[in-house]
Amino acid sequence: MSMSTHIVGFRPPDEKWNKMKATWLACENAGVPIPKEVEAFFNYVAPGDRPGAEVEIKAAMREWKDEYDRQGFEVDITKLPPDVKVLRFYNSW
Repeated sequence: MSMSTHIVGFRPPDEKWNKMKATWLACENAGVPIPKEVEAFFNYVAPGDRPGAEVEIKAAMREWKDEYDRQGFEVDITKLPPDVKVLRFYNSW
């Protein structure tokens, strides 16, 4: 089984994001279908515990490796979009 590492950037929730999440949760609690517009807003994935809207950060990332066989990623914080306030690092198998 192989492992992969990911880094995702987030900008804080704004008023629209909070309203869309509230709509999603209200529909789930009521047992009714989630409106297509709300699903599309979250890229068809429940908002869950995400700390806001996901932001593309690939331009700020690069793979890193050294002579001791350590490897991972570096994030150049000067290249992050200015509204990114949270970076989430996770591994998946």
